[in-house]
Amino acid sequence: MQTIYDWVTVAIFAGLIVVFLQRSVGEGEPQDSILSYLPPAIGCAVSNWFGNKGVEDGDAAYHAIAALGILAVLAYTYYVIKPFQRRG
Repeated sequence: MQTIYDWVTVAIFAGLIVVFLQRSVGEGEPQDSILSYLPPAIGCAVSNWFGNKGVEDGDAAYHAIAALGILAVLAYTYYVIKPFQRRG
């Protein structure tokens, strides 16, 4: 955990874990599949790699790709997983 990308992507991933666990132990049948959490998890890993590569090489293109990837993960999470929607 050496770069900002490490911290941001791990925080997003931890939030995904909390939402998944909260929904899996709730009353009734879960409304979302575990597969819906795969794209943002992979997106966090890929964005983290690009961000760390950008820090290592000093290349702004890698930083831009990482930032866009993080934004895409957040958008997917908001619109598909809907963490702020009340269930039940």
